[in-house]
Amino acid sequence: MYSPSQLVRFATVALSALALTGCAPLRVNSYLERGTDFSRYRTYNWGPPDSWTTGDPRLDNNPFFQERVRAEVDRQLARRGFEKAAPLDKPDLRLHYHASFTERIDAYGIEAQYGSCDKRDCEPYVYEAGTLLLDFVDTRTNRVVWRGWAEGSVDGVIDNQQWLEQRVDEAVRQILARLPRV
Repeated sequence: MYSPSQLVRFATVALSALALTGCAPLRVNSYLERGTDFSRYRTYNWGPPDSWTTGDPRLDNNPFFQERVRAEVDRQLARRGFEKAAPLDKPDLRLHYHASFTERIDAYGIEAQYGSCDKRDCEPYVYEAGTLLLDFVDTRTNRVVWRGWAEGSVDGVIDNQQWLEQRVDEAVRQILARLPRV
């Protein structure tokens, strides 16, 4: 059994982790196909929806999540000077996004990070992790010329539409900040 001080410490860490989830850092990366001249791309449109599931039925069946991702990408690309092509036009780029959500275990990182224990007596922390990936495909070659992705905790976010929208917007902004300038 746990001592009262251990229970208080655990409760404090759990509440801190929950409170910080909305501002938990995202790990953002990108890949640019070698030799790609990104300045020649001006127009884009969305490819067909992903046939893969996200791994979480709450999002697979949530049209608001899917619409939010696309709407925020559209907003960010418009700010960068890209034009969304008409449905019958052939754009320079075809965009795809993929989302994946899984449960992960952090053996002692959260507690050790906030100094509430040392690595010998930290309790494991189970959290929901998400990845959002954006692919930019050259429509002439059908090759991915740029890929950006963000990974991070989404604990408590999926069941709260406002938090979910904020997390999606932040992930998209950070991913597209890595897109080469045109």
